[in-house]
Amino acid sequence: MCGIALSIGPEADPATFRRMLAALAPRGEVTETRSESGLLAGTRRLRVVDRDRAVQPWTSTDERWLLCFNGEIFNYRELRAQLTRLGQAFRTESDTEVLLAAFQQWGEAAVTRLRGEYAFAVVERATGRAYLARDPLGVKPLYWSRRPGCLQLASEVKALVGHGAPIAEVPPGHHGWAETDGHVRLSPYVDLLTIGDGLPVIDDPDEAALLVRAALSDAIRMRVETDLTVGVVLSGGLDSSLTLRQVRDIHPDCVAVTVGVADSPDVAYARRLAADLDVPHVVVELRPRDIRLADVREAIRISELTEYGDIINAVVSVPIFRRLRDLGVKVVLTGDGSDELFGGYPMYHQVAPAAARRLFLHRIRNLCRTELQRVDRAAMAHGVEARVPFLDLSVVELAMRLPVDLKLRHGQEKWIVRRAFADVLPDYILRRPKNPMSYSSGLHERVRLYKPLFARLHRSFGYDLQEPVRRDFDTVLSRCGNDLDRAIADGLTRPDYTVLEHARDLVGAAKWNAAPMVRRLVGPRPARH
Repeated sequence: MCGIALSIGPEADPATFRRMLAALAPRGEVTETRSESGLLAGTRRLRVVDRDRAVQPWTSTDERWLLCFNGEIFNYRELRAQLTRLGQAFRTESDTEVLLAAFQQWGEAAVTRLRGEYAFAVVERATGRAYLARDPLGVKPLYWSRRPGCLQLASEVKALVGHGAPIAEVPPGHHGWAETDGHVRLSPYVDLLTIGDGLPVIDDPDEAALLVRAALSDAIRMRVETDLTVGVVLSGGLDSSLTLRQVRDIHPDCVAVTVGVADSPDVAYARRLAADLDVPHVVVELRPRDIRLADVREAIRISELTEYGDIINAVVSVPIFRRLRDLGVKVVLTGDGSDELFGGYPMYHQVAPAAARRLFLHRIRNLCRTELQRVDRAAMAHGVEARVPFLDLSVVELAMRLPVDLKLRHGQEKWIVRRAFADVLPDYILRRPKNPMSYSSGLHERVRLYKPLFARLHRSFGYDLQEPVRRDFDTVLSRCGNDLDRAIADGLTRPDYTVLEHARDLVGAAKWNAAPMVRRLVGPRPARH
């Protein structure tokens, strides 16, 4: 897992390139660069796979191609075996080398063989043409901007904002070429808006439960094939709990980390489960008053997020990954994506099945700039690689073949996931109602106090060159009666909240934050002895 930066073209400037790479410093442990005429390429590499030899930028044996790669290819051993049979020879045991060999063997079709979380650039050194690709769900980021005589690529917006040029994103599931004329031409190799189309619906509960369990177990297994300690972000909810249970069984060298107020539901459920599973458990205890403006500003700087709710969740997430870094944990699994896939939100069950499917697909398509961006930035800002098994493409495809009534049944969301793991999870987890992360941790309302400042802080970092802060789409959707087309149009017409809406929200947050103080002032005083 890395941060990558490239400047390509006759006007590539070494000083600018060094600033780009410096902005990505937290994403890795070592800086590795290559400089030549018209091409400056580098990484901040987090050493996870073949830690000593997987040096980047990686060049092909014939010196034609140069690779800068961020992420992990989980099926690299199978691909390596195929490529060896085809006559390829290897110098390392790394997925980095396998990735470039796959591109040399299969060209642009190589991405259809990859199973992983990745973003990369392959540059033809003689011409400066660059092939760009990003994983199907957009777990790993890649951005670009263009100046006269130079194309600049980087893993984060903050590496590009100093140039004053508009910043664009390589969309999830897209690949293509950045040509020497400066144009970037990308197309989808996976279309998230049509995923699962044409495949038979799986409506038998027993079959669906078996397939869900097999797909999720395999996705988790692939993500813990490492000799490093594996962390699990544990909220005590269904998704993180089954992730921890599976990780504990496959990779016993694991640790769970939870954030929240000492007596919050998250902490209580997580403590109980970790004790039952006999897994080391670290709790990052925070009081609402511990969260200050400086923490909010730092979360915005790190995350680059563009919706208010995601920023609030980022403020709560940052302490988790800070503690994981302090523990020396480099690899962590999270339960993100399950709600989107398996019906964890009420909106899916308030509309007709066809409309629900569109809502599923819309949320999945936008995860790259909401939850996944939060996870990537908060984790990599502390040198931690976060992996998301629920968003393995095989799991996503399976989820889109399941009817809504298997996702919500008897008033219980994610019913089929509970059914699939009913024999390995305790009842107190299976029956726990869903709560959003930051609400259940007891910290959400504290962060709300600072919401009116989010957009200004976001602009102060220059992130509006890529995209400004805007209203939470879920709020817009709810106000539009879960009508997706109407919500999209409404979001374009009025991107941000009004002053009055901010004021109302602030009053509500102030009342919540003042309540404990009022209770202390008016409550019964302890008896004096």
